[in-house]
Amino acid sequence: MQLSHSLTIDALGACQGISWLDGKAYLYGDREVGMIRQFELKGDTLTYTGHEYKLTLNDTDVINHPTGLAVHGKDPVFMGNSVLLDRATNKWKAIIYCIDWPGLQRTGKLDGNLKNVIEDDACIQGTRPEYVEYHHKWYVATADYGNRANEVRLYDPAILEHAGKTTDKGVLYKKFTCGPWVQNMQWIPSKGLLLLIQNQIEGRKWRFSFIDLNKSLESGKAEVMQTVDSIDRGDELEGFSFLSSLSKGVAVTSSRKGNVNFMDINW
Repeated sequence: MQLSHSLTIDALGACQGISWLDGKAYLYGDREVGMIRQFELKGDTLTYTGHEYKLTLNDTDVINHPTGLAVHGKDPVFMGNSVLLDRATNKWKAIIYCIDWPGLQRTGKLDGNLKNVIEDDACIQGTRPEYVEYHHKWYVATADYGNRANEVRLYDPAILEHAGKTTDKGVLYKKFTCGPWVQNMQWIPSKGLLLLIQNQIEGRKWRFSFIDLNKSLESGKAEVMQTVDSIDRGDELEGFSFLSSLSKGVAVTSSRKGNVNFMDINW
């Protein structure tokens, strides 16, 4: 993985992640309210399409710190949120929202498009949903951000969609332990790999860990195929997504400048 060039895209607040869906890039952040903007890939840049979705309900900020957007076909769509309860003790509450994604795209707000609110009380710290495939079935994976007892957990989306909390019966399917400071995840179906998008230390420096999902779920711990720590950036890596192929990707950070970074990937 090599850094190609960097851009600054404003009006996102601190960018928290990126998803590549149906040929468009969706960048989400924590501006004055949590929000998502849609971009087109034009040459070696991302161009704003004018479509913005505010993560508000009755004009009140709901998903204020969006973390992870899980979309797969007609399966339920989930988005994560990490709520700081106590700065002194660094205590967080993690929430997963089931949303009507086409409705949100149509109206630009969560009004009428928020289907369920699920407390991710099975987590250690934070939540970042991402769809993965295991034994020909799709699950919602999530992971912790912290430096102790971190896990990747797989939730059954059909049960999660209607759950009150992730410790409800049948929600959790399998899990395995993993390294610290996971900000987001990216599933790579053709490789059977789950990419953990991480920091090397809390809130700083970039790390990409390629995990063999099947082996990890069988052993109970992350089976790391390769770790990339070589990108010389000291800011907070928040998200990453491949674009139309596995040779190009975009990494996003919470920085005010150079927050969108094009990358070349050789396998």
